Amino acid sequence: MSETSPKLRAVLDGIPTYKPGKPAAAGGPVAYKLSSNENPYPPLPGVLEEVIAAAGSLNRYPDMACTGLMNELADRFGVPVSHLATGTGSVGIAQSLLQATSGPGDEVIYAWRSFEAYPIITRISGATAVEVPLTDGDVHDLDAMADAITERTRLIFVCNPNNPTGTAVRRAELERFLDRVPSDVLVVLDEAYREFVRSVPGEEDDVPDGIELYRSRPNVAVLRTFSKAYGLAGLRVGFAVAHEPVAAALRKTAVPFGVSQLAQDAAVASLRAEDELLGRVGSLVCARKRVYETLVKQGWTVPDTQANFVWLRLGERTADFAAACEKAGVVVRPFAGEGLRITIGEAEANDILLHTAEAFLKEL
Repeated sequence: MSETSPKLRAVLDGIPTYKPGKPAAAGGPVAYKLSSNENPYPPLPGVLEEVIAAAGSLNRYPDMACTGLMNELADRFGVPVSHLATGTGSVGIAQSLLQATSGPGDEVIYAWRSFEAYPIITRISGATAVEVPLTDGDVHDLDAMADAITERTRLIFVCNPNNPTGTAVRRAELERFLDRVPSDVLVVLDEAYREFVRSVPGEEDDVPDGIELYRSRPNVAVLRTFSKAYGLAGLRVGFAVAHEPVAAALRKTAVPFGVSQLAQDAAVASLRAEDELLGRVGSLVCARKRVYETLVKQGWTVPDTQANFVWLRLGERTADFAAACEKAGVVVRPFAGEGLRITIGEAEANDILLHTAEAFLKEL
């Protein structure tokens, strides 16, 4: 019998495996996990009850059309149901977008560094990744991204706010960029952290709501998730808002029954608990402000963040700082040789982080 292995696609060679945030060590010195941008609060009121009720029907398939959730989203955001699609978190929908738009010979543009799933799902699709460096301020260089568009470009990701730097592109520059993009190129505004944005609507330098931009632009799609502000990271549910041809393609390429009934019911209950959600997000934004301002006072250079995390560019000292944090009792997300992304967590966790940062900076 032959000893050869089954033939796999050559494109898989060299594709990195997605690296999740390191968990807090069970029984170890690490007490707080600040590595995955999770919400430190428990599920919103009413959510757990809905999940428990749905668990009684685990022997049945979920509603594949996500009817209840789709109707709730349509009412919440003022969009037609036909302009919506759901998936296993926003990253699952992003992968479906690539399946629908891009393959061998096509190009996908995104900033770098940005969400680390982009290069993975782009290469899995067989498309060519075109990575455009961030500016010196760790913001998307939209002019350079527009300059990178060719006749082979099929899709562009704009992560706003950007993961892992937390920086956000503003209305005027984003609209100028969208005006430069050909109408047959899909622009995906990945807004996983939209709820944490604080800017003054209507001003030129505000951080625009992608759903408002999509309404008049058929080549714009918006990704949102219940994993961050809504605190449903463990249930994997996100959604896209896009014009009908794109939304229909997403529904066509989605994994059948991919969003569990538990996730659907929890998402609906979360949308209905908006007052509590806004209070929790407000508390996290206040904590973000405190962490940001304290780090700046200590002497760190920290990009302005509109997400639920901060970014410290430490280069060769990245691993050293991550080790110091872990020793002190918090685990953060290092990107080797570049910097660290640190989630805003419980007050005690934030305090440990700030004390560690102050001590580390004095040793440099």
